[in-house]
This record gives sequence, C-alpha cells and structure tokens, in this order.
Amino acid sequence: MRAQVLDRTRAVEADPLHLEEVAVPEPGAGEIRIRVHACGVCHTDLHIVEGEIALPQLPLIPGHQVVGEVDKAGPGAGRFTAGDRVGVAWLHRTCGRCAYCRRGEENLCDRARFTGYHVDGGYAECMVAPQEFVYPLPERFSDVEAAPLLCAGIIGYRALRLAGARPGDRLALFGFGASAHITLQIARHRGCEVFVFTRSADHRRLARSLGAAWVGQAGEEAPAPSDRAILFAPAGWLIPAALRALRKGGTLASAVIHLDLIPAMDYGLMFGERIFRTVTASTRQDGEELLRAAAAAGVRVETETFPLGEANRALGRIKAGTMRAAGVLLVG
Repeated sequence: MRAQVLDRTRAVEADPLHLEEVAVPEPGAGEIRIRVHACGVCHTDLHIVEGEIALPQLPLIPGHQVVGEVDKAGPGAGRFTAGDRVGVAWLHRTCGRCAYCRRGEENLCDRARFTGYHVDGGYAECMVAPQEFVYPLPERFSDVEAAPLLCAGIIGYRALRLAGARPGDRLALFGFGASAHITLQIARHRGCEVFVFTRSADHRRLARSLGAAWVGQAGEEAPAPSDRAILFAPAGWLIPAALRALRKGGTLASAVIHLDLIPAMDYGLMFGERIFRTVTASTRQDGEELLRAAAAAGVRVETETFPLGEANRALGRIKAGTMRAAGVLLVG
C-alpha cells in the first residue's frame, strides 16, 4: 500500500514525509483493518513531523482523523462487519485498568497510546485499530466532512465542555481554524454568543459567516468581557490576552497539545477567581457526544482537500497559517 512515512534519517525540512510502498498491516486480536478514504491534516501532525513533540517510534505514518471502511477483522473482533463506514481518532487505546480509566478519565491514562504517534495512522491506504476505539459515523457527513470532526471537532467539544460554556454565555475563541470553526457552530447552536480573535482576514470572514457576533485580532478590545474562552492557537503570548478578555470568575481552556513559552504576566490577570486549565486529549465519550452534537447542530465543515501525495504541502499550509479551515487528504 502507499503511505506517507516520517523517517528522520531521510527527512529534509521542506518535505519531512516520504510517499512509499509499505506492507499492508494485519489486524491483531480485537482489531479491525480499515481501508482509508480520507484523513484530516491536524496541527498536531505538524508538531510531530517537525520534532516539537518527542516521538516514541520511527519510522512513523502520521494521521489521526481517519475515515474509511472496515476491510478485515482480527480474532475476536465482531463489533463491525466488512464495508461498515467508521472513523478513528487520536486516542488509539488505553489500559482500561488504572485509576484514571476507572474514573472515566481515560484521556489521562499513563499507558494510553495515540494514533499516528505511538502507532501508524491514516496517511496511508490502510491502517489497523482496536474495534472498541473506532466510531460509527453519522450518515449526514461525507467522508471529507467527517474526517475533521474526529480530532478538530472532538478536542474543540471537550474544550467547550471544560470551559463550562452554558446557554447565554459569551464565548471567546483565540485562533480560528479547523477546530474553532466547528466549535463556534456547536456553541451557537447551544445559545452562546461567540467572539473570535484571529489575525487572518480569511478566518475573520469565515467566522462572521458562521455566526460570530464580533470578530477582531488579539490585542483588540472586544465590546464586552467573555464568560468563557478557548485557546486554539499554539502561542503562549495569547494567554495573557485571553485572560484579559475574561470576566471575573471566567474560565480559559487551552485546546493545544504544544505551546511555546507563556510570558510573565501580572497576577491581576488571574485574580478575581479566573481559571486557566488545559485540555489533554479526549475520551471516547467526548467523541460519541461530539458526533451527535455536530449532526444535531447541522455543522458545516469547511475543508480543503489534497491528494495523499501532497501531505507535505498540506502541512506547509497549516504552518504558514493559510489553511482556511480543515485540510483533508484524499486517500482512497
């Protein structure tokens, strides 16, 4: 099969991934093999290929927003049948036994394994995954539309929940791309007013078209303080700006996996019982709830598509900040 492979012994800065012919994987016990149709391109993938996140294995096939159809079942795998349309997300498997897993906090499991990071992901024509960590997908979304929901959608949904957003709240989004444009629509469906802070003129236009009540750049003063805020851009300097935009008692949730240094800031930005918390991966429950919420809200998933062979170009667009919304690789 064809796959985009990260191998630092041959990578060059401009093209870290190499399109290769590799062996088709075989599903193990409790696993299914998926013939990949589409795979979302995520900012986390960029952090991985650029070495900003330490990697547990190389060579590696990235990709963790995977849509395809069941191709083969391993021993004991009977949850799906051949031809079923399914999705695979970032959380590949957990131990299921530790205190975190027993408390319903499987995203914090110390033995968790992640798709396209600990194991090969969806930048390939086939991949394998444990059947219990695979999602049936709503028919409402095409393959291309469903792919970004499996990470951008899920992590934005968890951030929305951990920020404590309720109907009638004013929500501020800092950074506006794949995840934020989905989160905005779900928040609007739930009765939130949404302010968007983003440097991109294209992103500001998209935010307005999706129902943002106010759009500006970080550093600009919004018409009113926000009750909740979510950070989507991996820029530490935005944290003081986001806290400054919050009312007393408000919550800021950071939905990024990698962040540069947080600058020194005045304690007054945290005073008044403001809360800053991080979002770490997600649970299967988050994924199931997000897929239902996105269908109920009639989420419009904005995408740009690329053939599998142009994965490096797609990642370059994310790095340059020129991807309008969600990038998706067309695989099969």
